Amino acid sequence: MFSANRSIGLMAGCVVLAGATWAVAQDWPQWRGPHRDGRVAEFAAPETWPDALTEKWKTTVGSGDATPALVGDKLYVFTRQGDDEVTLCLNAGDGNVVWQEKYEAQAVTGAAGRHPGPRSSPAVAEGKVVTLGVGGVLSCLDAATGNLVWRKDPFPGKVPQFFTAMSPIIVDGLAVAQLGKAGDGAMIAYDLAGGDERWRLDAGVPEYASPVLMIVDGTKQLVTLTNQGVASVGLSDGRLLWQLPFAPVSRAYNAATPIVDGQTMIYTGAGRGTKAAKIEKQGDRFVATELWSNPDLAPQFNTPVLKDGFLFGLSDRGKLFCINAENGATAWTDTAEHGRGFAAIVDGGSCLLALPSTSELIAFKANGSRYEQLATVKVAETPTYAHPVIAGNRIFVKDEDAVTLYTIP
Repeated sequence: MFSANRSIGLMAGCVVLAGATWAVAQDWPQWRGPHRDGRVAEFAAPETWPDALTEKWKTTVGSGDATPALVGDKLYVFTRQGDDEVTLCLNAGDGNVVWQEKYEAQAVTGAAGRHPGPRSSPAVAEGKVVTLGVGGVLSCLDAATGNLVWRKDPFPGKVPQFFTAMSPIIVDGLAVAQLGKAGDGAMIAYDLAGGDERWRLDAGVPEYASPVLMIVDGTKQLVTLTNQGVASVGLSDGRLLWQLPFAPVSRAYNAATPIVDGQTMIYTGAGRGTKAAKIEKQGDRFVATELWSNPDLAPQFNTPVLKDGFLFGLSDRGKLFCINAENGATAWTDTAEHGRGFAAIVDGGSCLLALPSTSELIAFKANGSRYEQLATVKVAETPTYAHPVIAGNRIFVKDEDAVTLYTIP
C-alpha cells in the first residue's frame, strides 16, 4: 500500500448526479457524466492520434481534485482559493469567468492537507448547481447567476479521515449527499428548489464513494458504498432496501461508485477484489444475491467502466485491467504501471480513455482479449486527479490549479 499522504488525491477520483431530466448528448453535468457510468455520448476519436493536443485556453482556478461539470456553453468548477471554497462558472468557449461564489471553508489538516481543495464534483440539474465541500458543507446555487439558493452543514466539523470526497446526486428534484462521519453521519435528501430536508437515513454514513441510481421492479433506489458495505436506499422515502457487507481492510477504502447494469450491480474495493450481485424483489423486500467474485483485481481510487460485457479499470497497483463481467474471470492485466491507482477511466465509444495522476492521457481499445494501446498524450505538467470532461473533439482537463481546454484535430 502507499502512504496516507497519497490517499487524498483521491478520492476525488471517486465520486455526481443522475438527474430526472437527463442532459443533452455532449453535456457532462455531474460525477462520471450524464448517467454516472463514465460513458461519453459523442467523442470524436481521431483515426491517428497526434503527439500533442491543441491547447485552446487555460484558466487558473484554484486547487482541488473535483471534476468540472459541463452544461451547454458553461463549465462549472469547484476549487479552493486561499481559505475559501469557490464555485466558478466559466465560458466553455474561452475560459473567461462568468460568475463566482465563495465561502470560508474548513482547514484541511493531517495527511489530507496535501490536497486542501474539494474532491467532490458539482452536480448540475434543473437550473441549479450543487457542491459539497471538504468539510461537508452542501451548497445549492443558481446556475445562471451564482446566487446562493441554500446552504447546509448538518454535521459541522465532522468528516471522514481524509475529509469529504463523495459527490452529491440530483434525482427527481432531490439533492442527496452522504454527510458527517462514521458514528455521526447520515445520507440526507434535500428539496433542490428550497432546501427543506425530505428524509434522512443514519445507516448511510460516508466513506469516499458516490451513489448511483438503480431501478429495480419500478423502484428507484440509490446504491452506494458506505464505510462498512454496500447499501441501497429508496429514493422516495430514504428507507434502507438492502445491504451487503464490504468493510475496508488494512489501509484500503470504499471509494468506487457502484456499476449498474439492469438488475446487476458491480462493486469493487482494494484488498477485497471485485464482485457482482443481482438485485431482485421478493415479496415486499429486495434481495441481493452474489453472482461472482474476482479476488485478484480491484481499484483503490477509481471506478471501472463497463463496456461490451467487460469491465475496464486501473488496479490499486496502477495497472490497467479487464474483467469478464459475465463470470468475473480476469481477461487481462497490463504489465505497465500508471501512477498509484488514481485515475479516471472513460468510455469514449470507439476507444477507452484513462487519465492517471501521471497526467498522461492513455487511449486504448475496448478489447476483451488483450491490451491494445493506441496512444499516450501528456495533458498537464502537474498531477491530475479529476476526470477529463470530453465533448465532441474537446477535452477539458483540471490539473493542480488550472483548467485547460484541448481540442483533437
